[in-house]
Amino acid sequence: MKRLRGSLFVGLLAVSGLVACGGDDASDSAVDTAAVTTLVDTSIPPASDASTAPVQEPEVLRILVTNDDGVGADGIDAIVQGLLTLENVEVTVVAPLENQSGTGGSTTDGDLVVTDATTKSGYPAKAVAGFPADTIVWAIDRGGIDFVPDLVVSGINSGQNYSSEIIPISGTVGAARAAAARGIPSVAISQGVGEVVDFPSGVAAGLAWLEANIVELLARSSDSPIDSFANINIPSCAPGTSIRGTVEVPVASLNGSAYETQDCASTAEATSDVTGFQSGFITISELPVSGAPFAD
Repeated sequence: MKRLRGSLFVGLLAVSGLVACGGDDASDSAVDTAAVTTLVDTSIPPASDASTAPVQEPEVLRILVTNDDGVGADGIDAIVQGLLTLENVEVTVVAPLENQSGTGGSTTDGDLVVTDATTKSGYPAKAVAGFPADTIVWAIDRGGIDFVPDLVVSGINSGQNYSSEIIPISGTVGAARAAAARGIPSVAISQGVGEVVDFPSGVAAGLAWLEANIVELLARSSDSPIDSFANINIPSCAPGTSIRGTVEVPVASLNGSAYETQDCASTAEATSDVTGFQSGFITISELPVSGAPFAD
């Protein structure tokens, strides 16, 4: 079990007694016990008992990781290894047996064949002979795992999944949407194509998103409704350039722009997932569980 690093803050309350001091008259130095009783909250345990109080263990965040590139792909291995550096996190991997890119939210009728497998670095996994969304069907609907995850991470995909043209056919997004449709918070993470697919930047972006949302995820009630999930796209910048920042933006159409376009040296503003990604920003967009993820 791995744990997400954090700090435990303990507040201590010190209660002081006041003694009135006077002259030689004994009555001047006597303590009015009735008055003291009204000042001290007897429900607060004495400070000497603090060392014997039980220490509450931090909650564990249970994460199910899947993808659409297949259980042996570089991207899923990268995010799993990143998550394993954290504390208070349990990581379970259920992913497609083979590459299923471009299959959207497709599912398989009938039984699913599932085998033991490992990620590229050897982390234990279950491989589902089916689509990305099938991994959620098997894990959740068919009891493939014996718990309900606090979060589903889908990715890291090799190639960006942005724009109104790409998102509907993305298996990475399809798996995240399948989880959200079952009331489980989820995030799809995709790394842009480039001279080198910069998975370390994708891992950093994924962990930053998790850090920003960890409190909400742990505090969330299991029966709270979910109507959206996060879609993160990270550019793979050309040598000599770097990611410009992170923006939360709506989804837009490519409008004739080349899918591969990404210029981290750009000075253009980020107004959508398309302009943001193509101008060198990490983009975060909220996608609806049902319906079109865009307005144009």
